[in-house]
Amino acid sequence: MNDDSTTQPAPALDTERRARLADLFHEAGMLRHTPRSGYAFLGSGRESVAEHSYRMSVIGLVLARLAGADAGRVLELCLLHDLHEARTGDFNYVNHRYDTCRARDALADAVDGTGLEEEVLSVYDEFEARETLEARLARDADQLDLICNLKAELDRGNAFAAQWLESAVQRLRTPWAKELAEELLTADHNRWWYGRVDRQWWVERR
Repeated sequence: MNDDSTTQPAPALDTERRARLADLFHEAGMLRHTPRSGYAFLGSGRESVAEHSYRMSVIGLVLARLAGADAGRVLELCLLHDLHEARTGDFNYVNHRYDTCRARDALADAVDGTGLEEEVLSVYDEFEARETLEARLARDADQLDLICNLKAELDRGNAFAAQWLESAVQRLRTPWAKELAEELLTADHNRWWYGRVDRQWWVERR
């Protein structure tokens, strides 16, 4: 058992690296205020990039466990995949038809001087290449988060969400994600809190 009181102090960070890490923490916080822009085209729903990344990470962890993959790596991929959007904003599918986003350049600038350059850029490159199991799981987690949101909008009456759901499901690549998508598509999105309690409880609350 380790005794923290006897642990040797870590070497002090140099002044510039400490400053750059502090900047990175503030930059990551900008994702709380960066909207996912596709909902303007859907006509309903909204979320920030930070909100998206959180649930994507939860889903990614589950997929990693199901697949026997490196859960830590999947979490890295999920947490960092959209970090560049603090600088670029969220490019939706319509944007990508007409413009390009220098995502990797933005990410390189974000981590420059932090000591994390190689690690963070390797995460970005792995996510984009889609070659490892962990990258495929992270990308499926990305789509499953979108599927959750689209199903909620469909349940609330946005019929157009059904067309988006069809496309999102077709993007899935791993069997674990496809199986979970089947459940998401058939379940009411309120089932977790409303559908698993006897209906009479909502009347009597006991």
